[in-house]
Amino acid sequence: MTEEAFDVVVVGSCMTDLVSQAPRLPKAGETIHGHKFFIGFGGKGANQCIQAARMGAKTAMVCKVGKDFFGENYIQNFKDNGVSTEFVGQTVDSATGAASIIVNDAVKTIFNPAPAIPDLDPEFYRASDVFCCNESEAELLTGVAVASIEDAGRASEELLRRGCSSVIITLGSRGCVVLSAQEPSSPSHHVPTKPVTTVDTTGAGDSFIGALAFYMAHFPTMSLEEMARRANQVAGVSVQTIGTQASYPSKKDLPTDLF
Repeated sequence: MTEEAFDVVVVGSCMTDLVSQAPRLPKAGETIHGHKFFIGFGGKGANQCIQAARMGAKTAMVCKVGKDFFGENYIQNFKDNGVSTEFVGQTVDSATGAASIIVNDAVKTIFNPAPAIPDLDPEFYRASDVFCCNESEAELLTGVAVASIEDAGRASEELLRRGCSSVIITLGSRGCVVLSAQEPSSPSHHVPTKPVTTVDTTGAGDSFIGALAFYMAHFPTMSLEEMARRANQVAGVSVQTIGTQASYPSKKDLPTDLF
């Protein structure tokens, strides 16, 4: 049996999304009418893996799902999207959420600390080639309030001091901030995103990380800043459609200049 090589391997969570659409969030103890309900595939690790696969990366998922209807469906979902299920296990116990690590052939790692905890083991910083988090995660981890692009730059500098090789802090519609230890004297770079009509932002951060993993695997000499710019565009497409993985674009749906 020959050993199979993958562009991207994701270690993380698989969750079934039970999505209700309603005019507003209910108050504590309140019942309100919803106008749409659907079940979708989610989980931060799986989302990222699916997005990388849809862009053309050869991917594998490392996770465990239950011996139940949802677990069987999720394994089939991976197969339908061309994701290897060789390392997907099934258990009678409930699957638990976990932050994800994405690895390509050169053993580069993207670490996404979600859900973030303030006392994160220091080894996670030192083991991260790219440490990618959003504003609230960066604030919780560093203690630096992140309300502006400048704040994100300061938070990324703190994360770099903890041992990360590179840091990306995503800022939603404002794009992201990128800082690399390879340029210690350079300030962080703000990578803006193009304005789009937003329908549903669910899973946009995972779309960004999945696209980033694709670029790291297929364009290893590309600058991290350019990878982030392109990943911003992919995530920008995902927010224009309702759903999580259902909104993730495939290669055929994206401009050729992204490849």
